[in-house]
Amino acid sequence: MSEALSTLTGTQKVAIVLMQMEPESAAQVMKQFSEAEAERITAEIVGLERVEPDLAERALAEFHEMTVKGRPRARGGRHFAAGLLAASFGAEKAAGVLDRLAATLAGKPFEFLEDAESGQVVTLLAEELPQTIALVLAHLRPDQASAVLAGFQDEQRAEVARCIATMGTATPEAVSIVADTLRTRAGALVAPKQAVEVVGGIQPLVDIINRSDLATERAVLEGLQLRDPALADEVRSRMLTFADIVKLEPRDIQQVLRGIDARVLALAMKGAEEQVTELIRRNVSERNREILDDEIRNVGPVRLSQVEEARADIVRSIRSLEADGLITVQRADEDEYVY
Repeated sequence: MSEALSTLTGTQKVAIVLMQMEPESAAQVMKQFSEAEAERITAEIVGLERVEPDLAERALAEFHEMTVKGRPRARGGRHFAAGLLAASFGAEKAAGVLDRLAATLAGKPFEFLEDAESGQVVTLLAEELPQTIALVLAHLRPDQASAVLAGFQDEQRAEVARCIATMGTATPEAVSIVADTLRTRAGALVAPKQAVEVVGGIQPLVDIINRSDLATERAVLEGLQLRDPALADEVRSRMLTFADIVKLEPRDIQQVLRGIDARVLALAMKGAEEQVTELIRRNVSERNREILDDEIRNVGPVRLSQVEEARADIVRSIRSLEADGLITVQRADEDEYVY
């Protein structure tokens, strides 16, 4: 990079400064930004594979609170950005930011579908092969893809879900052909942007199912179980469940419970493990605990479907708060923090 300092944007200058810092220190600074700001900074870091030392020195000079020591480091690129984001926000959120960034940098071949109604997308894709439908859904936002997936019949839906989870990498040419064909049929006027990578695999399917209603979730998992039991087990292992409330910090549990009606909570606790019920009771106020205990005593025998729906309501609340960055869920395959 040979630009003069005056031609750089503020975001570019921040990216250059962070690139000169040790990853641990840079991560602490990154935490002070919002996720949107961090995403923009990350985009600049990814693009700055190398920065000329004199430019880095001049950028550092603008930050009077920082002390320049030795020759500035000329490092950047995706690897540095990924490590910085992971240290700042955790591995899962970092992966999400980089995935969104990759889609932005690569272009969105199916962006002409982003504002379409789910029913319109279902109609457009109805006669396509499951592999083609999976390719399209893997490129859409998880909430939109979930609504589209729910519009297919059970058998087709399960096969599409399997294809999403087992999808490999398609060539840009193949993605472009599919996008061009669908765009023509959809009557879109916007020319396609080139895509350089396709995001598929189990996690996109989990993201889609996590945003589905209980009936769609059950139908997809049952269909997968019939076609590929091992794959179904893997998907289930990655999904959030009511029992996962034990993975939350106390303050996060309290935030989740504040938005749940006492009767719904009492239904959800019916037949739950003692560890879960005791954790919930410890994280409500004394007054709310009395109300909850009354509801538990009065609830009586209930259908399993009622219990499952109550638990699904709580899981949806956890997912929503997590998606908004208000709480953090410790996944089974994540390393724990060391203090």
